Amino acid sequence: MTTVTAESEREGLLRVLGRWDLTAIGINQVIGGAIFAVPAVLAAQAGAWSPWLVLAVGLASILIGITFAEVASRFEATGGPYLFARTAFGRFVGFEVGWMAWITRVASLASVVNVLALSLGFYWPALTSGNGRTALVLVTVALVTAINLRGIRQSSIAMNLFTIGKLAPLVLFVLVGLWYVDPSRLVPSGVIPFDRLSSASLLLIFAFGGYENVPIPAGESRDPRRSMPFALVGTLAIVTAVFAAVQAVALGTLPGLASSTAPLADAASTFLGPSGAAMLTAGAVVSIAGNNLGGAVAGSRILYALAEQGDVPAPFGRIHRRYRTPVTSILTTAVVTLILALSGTFIFLAEVSAVSRLVGYVTTCAAALRLRDARFDGVVQPATFVAPFGSLIPWAAMAIGMAILAGATRANLMAGALALLVGALLYWTATRGQ
Repeated sequence: MTTVTAESEREGLLRVLGRWDLTAIGINQVIGGAIFAVPAVLAAQAGAWSPWLVLAVGLASILIGITFAEVASRFEATGGPYLFARTAFGRFVGFEVGWMAWITRVASLASVVNVLALSLGFYWPALTSGNGRTALVLVTVALVTAINLRGIRQSSIAMNLFTIGKLAPLVLFVLVGLWYVDPSRLVPSGVIPFDRLSSASLLLIFAFGGYENVPIPAGESRDPRRSMPFALVGTLAIVTAVFAAVQAVALGTLPGLASSTAPLADAASTFLGPSGAAMLTAGAVVSIAGNNLGGAVAGSRILYALAEQGDVPAPFGRIHRRYRTPVTSILTTAVVTLILALSGTFIFLAEVSAVSRLVGYVTTCAAALRLRDARFDGVVQPATFVAPFGSLIPWAAMAIGMAILAGATRANLMAGALALLVGALLYWTATRGQ
């Protein structure tokens, strides 16, 4: 079994990321465009219970995050869930997790670029179709790729700025909006029907997703075994607090929240006027852009990790001599993203995300238990952070992961099964001569 500890000299990557840099990556991945649109759907499904539902799902996500934190505290190399699964369950399982994670990242990137076009199209309609949309997609992917290629420090600085840019309008929305909240709108009444509760909870589980990308660039962290637990739990704590507060203010200030197509902008306009609506719309654009850069960093590092462990051809692990970034993986991820974004085929691959996230969550939670076994002494390093209450939290986290599967659509399951089959064929083709 491969020993997964690695020094930066051997990886060829620069270890420059601190705990707050990693936290910014996590926040950028979790807070994308969803937080600016989901409040209306939650209000329609859960009414005055919706802020409490956000808190409940946030706490459930923290349980998974705590489990991720324990596993991540054993590793220093790039790869995240792929590397965890490979070490705990072998090469084939690891490859499937890595493969699913990479195709989901590029599909998500293509989707986010198109959402950015739609958001900017509110002000410049020409960007939503034809040559205008094509030009915006090309420029966006090129800029994200250039920053990603230039260096992890440059990417980190940009993501820190994006994090401030997306949190500032949300925090202002909450701080000012609290003075205008009608408390009567926040008083729950009755019980939420099970189908609506299930639908809203599943939506939130996906809205909170993205923190699983935090451990991926461990090979570029100064002290990954201590920084990763902080960043994972910190990301989810911050996001839960922000999301719940935003939901409460939106619900308490906008009577027609459930039917709004731009809920935060509409809510802000009630107490901040047109400038407030414009601020939240701009915040959504900044949020989407930050999400795009974070996804590009994570996606390229997954492909790099697969190459580093010998599961895809070695050229994908090539490091740029000057910038010390995985140049081939970055360019490959960018080209595939561009093709998907312009062709629209990312819509099918987006169906894979439900199963992909499940695969990553459940295998990591199972790895937390498996890696505690004495047989892995000397294979992985001792955990610097251990989930409390023995095996209770990892088992609870796996149950939450299985809840995602229970709520997945038939299209999700079929797309996920097909992606896993393709991954198995690729693995067989790559290893049959070894």
